Amino acid sequence: MNEVMTAADKSSMRGLGSTSFASSPPSNLLPNNLPLISAFLAFALAQFLKVFTNWFKERRWDSKRMIGSGGMPSSHSATVTALAVAIGLQDGTGGSAFALAVVLACVVMYDATGVRLHAGRQAELLNQIVCEFPPEHPLSSVRPLRELLGHTPLQVVAGAILGFIVAFLMRNSDGVA
Repeated sequence: MNEVMTAADKSSMRGLGSTSFASSPPSNLLPNNLPLISAFLAFALAQFLKVFTNWFKERRWDSKRMIGSGGMPSSHSATVTALAVAIGLQDGTGGSAFALAVVLACVVMYDATGVRLHAGRQAELLNQIVCEFPPEHPLSSVRPLRELLGHTPLQVVAGAILGFIVAFLMRNSDGVA
């Protein structure tokens, strides 16, 4: 009896091969998933670059920038842009996965320059006010609020460019595709 495989069946089996995950060889434990790898790599590169951009701006090394939020470039923007671009390069721009990734990227980047940026600026002002309290004031010993929460538009654009470059290079590399 001949079976007919639909396009949806082929799409869901892409990357799986003819074997199930349980029977895949140990060498294939890392997924060969271009969007996932591109997104994680873009995030890691953006976080790593923050150490150098911080040194360029403040002339001091601060390894904590690798795990902190805020700064140049935006790792959130790099991550979601790499994800969207890699999905577009792999599956085309007509599918719902690409649409979802683009909307997610827009929300994340808007949030980074809007709500999170302004929350950081408010934290900076509140910290300045608390520092001016006399020592006997009950709030004078409160731990300062984190100020680096959001990103400037330039930091978001730099993150998006990094994400685009990472996804494009990953797609064109010989190891992944």
